[in-house]
Amino acid sequence: MLRWLVLFMVLALPLRAEQVVLGLSRDEVAITATFDGSDILIFGAIKREEPIPEDSNLEVIIALAGPSEPITVRRKDRVAGIWVNVDAVEVDEAPSFYAVLSSAPMETALRQVEDLRHDITIPRAIRSVGAPMNVTDAEAFTEALIRIRAGAGLYQVLENAVDLEEDTLFRGQVTLPANLTEGPYRTRIFLTRDGNVVDIYETSIAVNKVGLERWLYELSRNQPLIYGLMSLAIAIAAGWGASAAFRLLQR
Repeated sequence: MLRWLVLFMVLALPLRAEQVVLGLSRDEVAITATFDGSDILIFGAIKREEPIPEDSNLEVIIALAGPSEPITVRRKDRVAGIWVNVDAVEVDEAPSFYAVLSSAPMETALRQVEDLRHDITIPRAIRSVGAPMNVTDAEAFTEALIRIRAGAGLYQVLENAVDLEEDTLFRGQVTLPANLTEGPYRTRIFLTRDGNVVDIYETSIAVNKVGLERWLYELSRNQPLIYGLMSLAIAIAAGWGASAAFRLLQR
């Protein structure tokens, strides 16, 4: 009886008229000693139960987010001729990497209320609950964080970067920089009509250190003393080698 009741409830749910079917050129990124970045192609199609509506605009937004972490943003000012830290704000959560791609300008593809609901744009993806009483412009610290990470290629806003063909097929490419943080990278695809989200597809891309990078990372975490001694030995050997080479050049 319970099985039939559950089946009836599922059948009674309204079918979504449009759904995202996603594909990835790769679902894993390996960070090696020679890793200098990577490109990921995100592509898919839109599955429909009804004909394409003609009285509204369809857009696709892709959001790729790296692991979130707390970070302290400091502001410097000149005091007695010296630049010193004068204020600091603790940002509770900030993605280590964030890219948002859209098939149209964001103000066209997404309504603000939908951004508030799903945290799609970069400012919405950063969570900063409070600030010290002496800081009256906490938003300036978030803006500075976005500006710094955007300059390093860690935060990307790519409008009109998603190709949408005949309101059915879409594709977009994300360039990952070399300085990636290890962990799962949350990938979300939003299908919108007139700025309203009508479907969401979510998956993840694994970014992991491998080979020598993985071994050094594990050694530094599990055997910090051995890692420190090894680093010191390498530094001494490098210094001695440079000195010996310099003496040979002097002869």
